[in-house]
Amino acid sequence: MTQDVTPPPEQAASAAAARCFGDGDPLYSEYHDTEWGVPVHGEAELLERIALEGFQSGLSWLTVLRKRPAFREVFHGFDPERVAALGPDDVERLMGDARIIRNRAKIEATIANARAVVGLHGSGRTLDELFWSFAPVPRASRMTTWQDVPAWTAESAALAKALKAEGFRFFGPTTAYAAMQACGLVDDHLATCPVVARAGTAGAA
Repeated sequence: MTQDVTPPPEQAASAAAARCFGDGDPLYSEYHDTEWGVPVHGEAELLERIALEGFQSGLSWLTVLRKRPAFREVFHGFDPERVAALGPDDVERLMGDARIIRNRAKIEATIANARAVVGLHGSGRTLDELFWSFAPVPRASRMTTWQDVPAWTAESAALAKALKAEGFRFFGPTTAYAAMQACGLVDDHLATCPVVARAGTAGAA
């Protein structure tokens, strides 16, 4: 998530037991507690995360979460080959589907990204291997405030550049870092987060 990862002022100033984000909405809380920062592998799984981070750009991540079932339906579970096969008529159909975020550039980018994944497969590579090759060395300790969490890093810039070279769209350094957070390449749960307390790991994962 790229825009709404920083909690609102009232949440940031709340008790140390507050989640990094997501308090106040069950769907958002569940995402924070069970998905964000957990390692994600698999071609369809990573393509989905990349696509959803792109759709979220400029919007609320909660909006994307609420529409995720529809995204999974219309993009065939984010199976790269099936998404890559979508054409202009499919784009027009998706532009008329109010269940998803109807942004032509983002829809076309998702299809282009699936074609890029298929291209990787054609050369004997996988998105999983490429994506995870940019995982940084874990931090020595967890950050304590959202002001310390970067918007992007050298690794996310390198990941964005590498994927762009393979034909990926709508995936700059900031979106790349959000995807790295979401897919567990980095674990940015704050030191005071209850997820960290339950895991019994005060340090970086």
